[in-house]
Amino acid sequence: MRLLVLCQEPVGERMAGAAIRAVELARAAATVADVTIAAPSGSLPDIPVVPFEPHDARSLRDPLASADVVYGVPQWPLVMRALRRSGVRLVFDLYVPEYFETLEGFRERDARLRRLMSALALDRIEDALADGDLLLCATERQRDLLTGLLLGQRGLPPAAYDDDRSLDARLAVVPFGIPAAPPKRSAGATGPKARFGATELVLWNGGIWGWLDPQTAIRAVTQLDRAGLRLVFMGAASSPAAREATEAAKTLASQLGAPVDFNDDWVRYDERADWLLDADAVISCHHDQLETRYAFRTRLLDCFWAQVPIVCTGGDDLAARIAREDLGAVAAPGDVDGVAAGLVRVLQGDRAAYEARLASAARRMTWEQTAAPLLDFLRSAGEHGQHSRRRPHAARAARSRAYSLARPLLNAAGLRDWPRA
Repeated sequence: MRLLVLCQEPVGERMAGAAIRAVELARAAATVADVTIAAPSGSLPDIPVVPFEPHDARSLRDPLASADVVYGVPQWPLVMRALRRSGVRLVFDLYVPEYFETLEGFRERDARLRRLMSALALDRIEDALADGDLLLCATERQRDLLTGLLLGQRGLPPAAYDDDRSLDARLAVVPFGIPAAPPKRSAGATGPKARFGATELVLWNGGIWGWLDPQTAIRAVTQLDRAGLRLVFMGAASSPAAREATEAAKTLASQLGAPVDFNDDWVRYDERADWLLDADAVISCHHDQLETRYAFRTRLLDCFWAQVPIVCTGGDDLAARIAREDLGAVAAPGDVDGVAAGLVRVLQGDRAAYEARLASAARRMTWEQTAAPLLDFLRSAGEHGQHSRRRPHAARAARSRAYSLARPLLNAAGLRDWPRA
C-alpha cells in the first residue's frame, strides 16, 4: 500500500503540532505501507519528503499518481479537487477544531475577512466529511461533534448506517501520541534552568495563541513567593495572531514585574526533552469557550512522556484526564488563585508519585497504539470500495469556484500562502 501524507507545515528540525502529528503518523504507517510526505519544505532522515504547495495542486501531480491512499487535514479547494478526481482513498484528519480557532483567531480583524475565513474553514471541513473514506479525530467528544456534522450534511443515509452501524469504519478516534522510547537530554545542551537562572522552572511548553490564557498563568506565578522560580514560555509561533497574543503576554509580565521569561524561537523537535526534563511543572491555561471543549492540547502529552506534573485549567479532554488520574492539578478557567494553589501543590508535592502515574499514562499513549485505526485502514484499504462522495452544497460550491478562479492570479502576484487560517 502506497501512502501519501500531505502536510501544510514545514517538516524537519522545527515543527508545529500539525507537522509533528503528520510525521509521527507517517512513521507509524511506514510499518505497513510505503510512505511519502509532501510538505512545503524540510527533510527527514527516515521518510522521503517531496515539495507541496497547499494552494497549488500541480505540485502533487506525480506523488498523487503514485499513491493508493492520501492522508491529510482538510485541504484548500484546488488540492481537494485534485484529490477527488484522483480516485485514491482519502483519509482526512479533523483533530484540530479549526472553525472555532478561526472564529477566535480573527476576532479582532476586519468583520468581512473574519466571515470569509470562517466560511472557508467550514467549507474544508464539510468537503472532508463528504469525500473522506476515513475520518480521524482525537477524542470521543470530537467524534460526537463530527457525527452531528455528518447528520447535518445528510451523510448517514439508511444504506450507510446498515453497512456500518457503529460508524467505526468511517470515523475513528486517533489521539496525539508520544514516542515509545524515554526522553534523553542532548549531549552538552544548556537547559532552560541554567539559561534563565531558575532554581524552580514552570514551563509553558508551546506557543501562545488567542484562545489560550497566558495572563492567568502569569498572574498566578506572580502570587507565589518562591525564590528562584521562573515561568518560561518555550515556543514562539510566527502567525500575526500568535505574535499579537505573545506581545500582550509580554506587556502584562512587564507591568507586573513577574518572574517570567519568553523564548523567542521555536525549539527543535529533537531538543524538546532538554526543556521538559528541566521543568518542575508544566502549565497550560485557556479561556472558557467552544475551542476549549473540542481541543486536544497536544503539548501536554509530552509531559506524560517526560513525567512532568501538569497544572492546567479545565474544560478539555486532557484536563479531565489529569484530574481523574491525579497527574497534576486542575483549576477553573480564569481562576488565578486556583492555578496558583495548583502550582504550590505540585511544586511541594511528592514528585515521584506524579512520575509513576504519568509513566503509566504514557505507556497507553504511544504513537504505535494511537495510530492503530489508521494502520488497520491501510491494511484493508484494498479490500473495500470507496466511500460514495456527495455533491457540495450550492454556496460551498460557489465559494470553491470563486477561489479556483482567483487562485492563479494570487499565485502570480506572489500570494502563495494566502489565505491561511
